[in-house]
Amino acid sequence: MDHAHGAMDQSGHAGHGDHVARFRRLFWVMLALTVPVVAFSPLFAMLLGYDLPDLPGIQWISPVLGTVMYVWGGQPFLSGAARELRVRKPGMMLLIGLAITVAFVSSWGASLGILAPELDFWWELALLITIMLLGHWIEMRSLAQTSTALESLAALLPDEAERVEGGEVRVVAPTELRVGDLVIVRPGGRVPADGQVAEGTAEVDESMITGESRSVRRGPGDQVVAGTVATDTALRVRVTAVGDDTALAGIQRLVAEAQASSSHAQRLADRAAGWLFWFALGTAVLTAVVWSVLLGVPEIAVVRTMTVLVIACPHALGLAIPLVVSIATERAAKGGVLVKDRLALESMRTVDAVLFDKTGTLTMGAPTVTHLAATDAAGEPVADAAEAEGELLALSAAVEADSEHPLARAIVAAARERRVSVPRATGFQASAAVGVTGAVDGRRVSVGGPGLLREHGARPLPVTESWAAEGAIVLHVLSGDTVIGAIGLADAVRPESRQAVDALHARGIQVVMITGDAEPVARSVAGELGIDRVFAGVRPEHKAAKVAELQAEGRKVAMVGDGVNDAPALAQADVGIAIGAGTDVAIASAGVILASDDPRSVLSVIELSRASYRKMTQNLWWAAGYNLLAVPLAAGVLAPIGFVLPMEVGALLMSASTVVVALNAQLLRRLDLRPESSALSVVSGRA
Repeated sequence: MDHAHGAMDQSGHAGHGDHVARFRRLFWVMLALTVPVVAFSPLFAMLLGYDLPDLPGIQWISPVLGTVMYVWGGQPFLSGAARELRVRKPGMMLLIGLAITVAFVSSWGASLGILAPELDFWWELALLITIMLLGHWIEMRSLAQTSTALESLAALLPDEAERVEGGEVRVVAPTELRVGDLVIVRPGGRVPADGQVAEGTAEVDESMITGESRSVRRGPGDQVVAGTVATDTALRVRVTAVGDDTALAGIQRLVAEAQASSSHAQRLADRAAGWLFWFALGTAVLTAVVWSVLLGVPEIAVVRTMTVLVIACPHALGLAIPLVVSIATERAAKGGVLVKDRLALESMRTVDAVLFDKTGTLTMGAPTVTHLAATDAAGEPVADAAEAEGELLALSAAVEADSEHPLARAIVAAARERRVSVPRATGFQASAAVGVTGAVDGRRVSVGGPGLLREHGARPLPVTESWAAEGAIVLHVLSGDTVIGAIGLADAVRPESRQAVDALHARGIQVVMITGDAEPVARSVAGELGIDRVFAGVRPEHKAAKVAELQAEGRKVAMVGDGVNDAPALAQADVGIAIGAGTDVAIASAGVILASDDPRSVLSVIELSRASYRKMTQNLWWAAGYNLLAVPLAAGVLAPIGFVLPMEVGALLMSASTVVVALNAQLLRRLDLRPESSALSVVSGRA
């Protein structure tokens, strides 16, 4: 119903929230007026078989209240109809405006005795206005839901922040913070601005951004987002972004773009309404000519013509798209999917190739310990490998504990995950391009790369050659001058990636990976995941060209990236999907933002796209089909065989079509868009 939006915005757009409140109030007022209008309508009383009380003036209740409803409740549609007439683009508003105006005029004619009593459409006018207002309210509410949710995110920001100034801590408003400031986040407190952890380690609740209920460990060097909560211990955070540059502000900017976007199905509904307008108008003219001129019964011509124009109003068509959009928006939010562009969501159903950026999307985006090898003094593998590898990891973690290097943090994290008891190291020393050294239980332990081996005149372990060929970073561990083992670190594949790839294959979708890594590394990851095609060694500025290459092959491409240098490729793709909370500026080029970093969420987008489009088209066919069938019957096309559709029967069928459309849209609520459910349902054939 985008035409209505334009008409109503001429006086100044105050936001979808104002529209929601306006239509909510208008709907409930009109619903209250509808009850007496319908109840005291003689035609409706006759239809249900009850008698109206014999009271003076009772016959004027429906006309008076119906007039109020036409002027007040019909105003959005009448102004929208006027706008469509001005731009000469008949659509939903003109069709609704025509129907309620014809119903209003004919009803007054019947009430005053000028026209036939069966043209008393007060009850139909009341129901028509109320149902159309309900459709507008639902649509406005669905558009405002995202805005409301994100406004509540902004409300999660603390009212004050503790800024460290020299040796003192000063309480300031978050708006006073500047990039580079150091702030303290107390246990249970909220992070006041985007930043990097400078001191401390804490479990951080990021559910307000990712939707994940499990808290995440954040320590020195890790990024934290404004509004997230340090649940257990205090952190000191160096501010990296404030104001409009924060993640929350960036996400909020998406709302305006999402609300301004119009879906293909919505435009189709508007076009269908335009076609129905001409269909109804043409049928009405033909009906008037046939009944009055050819058949010579002008009194019947008036009844049939009015009936055609009233019954052509798209009750169900007015609800077909808003209901589906409303429910789809709700399901998307619960599945951690932020739809920035409705067209992108609809296009997802036609995608036949998904291009994944490797680092941070299919992989963790950070080094992880992938290989361990422990040796004896002679350089031979030890008998009890598991125990020796545990000791090797403990010694390495001990000397790396004081380092903030990503590789050091990966080793310490691996020791923690494997529940290895890490001794305390003393005399920590770090040497650039060589490694780190410390004393552990009286032993001098060193961890480093090739420079460390050269410094000690040692040779790398033979097993590490295969690790390096797979793209792993190799660090050797020395006790004194003797190599006692090696550690391989790589950007580990996400455990969910294989499921995502398998599920996409089950959908008949080609999976392609793009990366700046060398061919051997890329092939290793692709082989592990079963990926169809690989673009390796691609510089960030050349990624968009690879997307275009796939499109030149006739494929509909969805590009999935973590937002780092992916903006051109996301923009080039038929559907751009930013994964991982959308904290990077590249989300401006994506049509869909995934709150979590789970690649299986791509299946959720596909499932939602196909299901919602299916419901939209079903509703459109049902709604338009009713009109295409009912209008000729109302015109009397079957009169030669003795059948003319009574107005009351047509009205009941109209209401029934609205109920069918509403119930069909509700079936979307059965969708389970959790990433794990979407992937499993596809693989098991239940999608």
